[in-house]
Amino acid sequence: MTVPTPTATEPSRDCPLCPRLAAFRAKARAAHPDWHNAPVANFGDPDARLLIAGLAPGLKGANRTGRPFTGDYAGDLLYSTLLRFGLAEGQYAARPDDGLVLKDCVIANSVRCVPPENKPTPLEINTCNRFFAATLAARPQVKVIVALGRIAHDAVLIALGLKRSAYRFAHGAVHELPRFTLYDTYHCSRYNTQTNRLTAQMFADVIGAAAARARAPA
Repeated sequence: MTVPTPTATEPSRDCPLCPRLAAFRAKARAAHPDWHNAPVANFGDPDARLLIAGLAPGLKGANRTGRPFTGDYAGDLLYSTLLRFGLAEGQYAARPDDGLVLKDCVIANSVRCVPPENKPTPLEINTCNRFFAATLAARPQVKVIVALGRIAHDAVLIALGLKRSAYRFAHGAVHELPRFTLYDTYHCSRYNTQTNRLTAQMFADVIGAAAARARAPA
């Protein structure tokens, strides 16, 4: 089994770097052999100026379908909002073959494999960060990042070698980093929206502001 190199933007299908995640992935493959059950690759426009930093694939969402935020509730809100601001074209139908295309936007998860109970460990976050960091390095045109939740926020800072204490996560916060402008939002999960911690309008306010900043002249 080949260990991915630190410069790769995507892990191999059988990436062994996180033993707990690899074991969970193997169990999912045995239970659901028709699912994707592998690291989920970045999705979006190769020339995007806006990057959405997600957390990790959901078991019955991206882990099943193979496309970030596809097949779970979080994707319903995320993709409807991207469509609203012209960051996507087509129709989201919760399937990887629905024809949806992202425009000037790309989605990259902080952790590429589904974690048990949707909770990656700090070690897994740090281990998988090599792929997130490589993604940022390979996309010099990206100038704005939206972090969906604290883990994604921290993953951005880890990838850039920045101190987390200098850039505190808060919904609606905007951080000027050395290369990027970072926008924070609560994750668009079912729990956050059902408890009204995050409303559709709160989420739209952040995505809309980030889109405007990404499109602004340099």
